[in-house]
Amino acid sequence: MTLDEEETDVTGDDVTGETREDRRSWPRRVLAGTVVVVMEFVACVVGSVAAQDEPRTASGRPDFTGTYDPATVTPLQRPVELGDRLSLTREQAAEIARERAEFAANAGRWSSPERDAPPVGGASAFGFEDDPEAGEALGAGRVGGYNWFWVDQGDSAFQIDGEFRTSIITDPQNGRMPAMTEDGREKAAARVAAFRHENTGTAWWLGREVGPYDDIELRPLAERCILSRSRSGPPARPSLYNNTKRIVQTEDHFMVLAEQIHDARIVRLNSEHPPPDVTFFMGDSIGYWEGDTLVVETTNFREHLDTSVQRKVTERFSRLGPDTLLYGFTVEDPATWIEPWSGEYPWRQTSAKLYEYACHEGNYAMGGIMRGARILEREALEAGNR
Repeated sequence: MTLDEEETDVTGDDVTGETREDRRSWPRRVLAGTVVVVMEFVACVVGSVAAQDEPRTASGRPDFTGTYDPATVTPLQRPVELGDRLSLTREQAAEIARERAEFAANAGRWSSPERDAPPVGGASAFGFEDDPEAGEALGAGRVGGYNWFWVDQGDSAFQIDGEFRTSIITDPQNGRMPAMTEDGREKAAARVAAFRHENTGTAWWLGREVGPYDDIELRPLAERCILSRSRSGPPARPSLYNNTKRIVQTEDHFMVLAEQIHDARIVRLNSEHPPPDVTFFMGDSIGYWEGDTLVVETTNFREHLDTSVQRKVTERFSRLGPDTLLYGFTVEDPATWIEPWSGEYPWRQTSAKLYEYACHEGNYAMGGIMRGARILEREALEAGNR
């Protein structure tokens, strides 16, 4: 699991507004794999379906029960150079597909066990040797990151109404998150600064009142394998791997189980939220039906990273076909963002199984992280750096 992906912020932006995708040249962005070959052959084409073909419950409601793979290489935020363009032309898609294939072939090549040790200061993520800043977005510092073999982003972009979308976000019109409020920027910067720092190989945190390695509970939630903010949401977003979701629906409840990190969101239908002082990392979710669309409203968030207690997320689940759901969302958080932002993308039903996500980082590496910090602190103290 990567810190940048899961814990530095839910949006993928840093406090300056730059995204991980912005750090790569256009053809090598996540969208670069998108639109692809897809054209007429391998894309997920989203269309309408006759009402009589929809699975329904005994009470006549749409039945969304099933396992879904929402993986897509379409990015959350639209590349800046595309402006307000919602979709791509076929020519653009073909060029992106070509460059994407070249990148994937390089980044997924065999890693020789006989290769040399990393250089002093750390190594770029595998496949990103010529673009180290982009590579660092895939790993926790310059520690090598993942070989692309392990990445499971899906193999195409998604289409809605026959168009290859340039981003998941649809509002604001530029397909990008709105600016953060001044208070939101300050809080995000303070939280990120607590654990993001240049990897100098020294105990750089000595002298601080509280250091990032003073207590295991100070480490990010994803590093401790407690919560995957992107997969579970809300809003749920596709990511590098383990995107599978399992929905179980009854007349009174709607459960979404995320493969990573086996987070289960239980939505109470036709219910009420608890008092505002009762908060949760994933918020409290209640749902109701608007025709054949299930609307899920989540409030009562615990303040964390770019999430304030004022956050409200409204999700909409509807059916686009016998095997496809349309997942839409709107995020409102006036303490963090100057305006709401919304997006949508399809969830395709799959026959694949949902496997246990055994988060070895938390089971094994956590001890190494804490012991390593103690070693660096001891070395600094012995050298007279207090």
